[in-house]
Amino acid sequence: MPELPDLTVYREALKARVVGKTVSSIRIHSPSLLRTVDPPLTALEGAAVAGVTLLGKRLVIELHDDVFLVLHLMIAGRLHWKVPGSALRRKTDSAAIDFDAGTLLLTEAGTRKRAALHLVAGRDSLKFFDRGGIDPLSAAPSDFHAALRKRPHTLKRALVDPSIVSGIGNAYSDEILHHARLSPLRRTTQLTDDEVARLAVSTREVLALWISKLQEEAGGDFPEKVTAFRSGMAVHGKFGQACPVCGTAIQRIRYAENECNYCPRCQTEGRILSDRSLARLLKGDWPRTIEELEAKQDVKN
Repeated sequence: MPELPDLTVYREALKARVVGKTVSSIRIHSPSLLRTVDPPLTALEGAAVAGVTLLGKRLVIELHDDVFLVLHLMIAGRLHWKVPGSALRRKTDSAAIDFDAGTLLLTEAGTRKRAALHLVAGRDSLKFFDRGGIDPLSAAPSDFHAALRKRPHTLKRALVDPSIVSGIGNAYSDEILHHARLSPLRRTTQLTDDEVARLAVSTREVLALWISKLQEEAGGDFPEKVTAFRSGMAVHGKFGQACPVCGTAIQRIRYAENECNYCPRCQTEGRILSDRSLARLLKGDWPRTIEELEAKQDVKN
């Protein structure tokens, strides 16, 4: 799922290409994409784009007369800038918004179509999409502290909860927690003030670093390599690889459709966090510490 760094670069690329331009048409190829029809799509035709903003993980394209296109890319949605009038041909092509200068193409891989496009009127209508989480780049330390104390979550869950922190998902929460040297399963209610302050700093620094990296990668072009897995990441998607800080093999916890990646030496004082499916399988053989795991691997080798 595109998160704040990727969405920031998307927003910048769109602003450079569509602000001040007029929408000539919008074509919907995937019926499940469009979630609202009031106002109708015909209201877009001839409308000028006034701005492009972010609302959590949603891209908001502002048109004249306070009409807004609100787009949530979900997990597999991606944007592409094509030549004017580009056709919708593939199963992955979900919609196209046409401008004189080019066509904004929305694609969504896979069979489960989750991306959502809303067309709404009135600035107050945007409140429906605002989950209330703090802006992690601009929030004061006191706001960060208050947000984390809202509910007794694990840190991993708190960072990806849009009602607590805005714009962060599975990938960057792993990176932030590694940078902050905090366990993903640590409870928010257990954090000291110093740990909260450290987490706030790590959140800003990791997000700012990746925004800068992705801006440099795009180089002014429309971003085409939006992915949750990047070679420069420390732990996300790096299961079994060496931690760039201490060299320990990165571990993971798998759940539902995602997994949490962490370094046991940097983040959990050497403890291996229980992966329920593997723990049930291995039972008494489940290693409790990184030393036990490494010893088992040495015997196996």
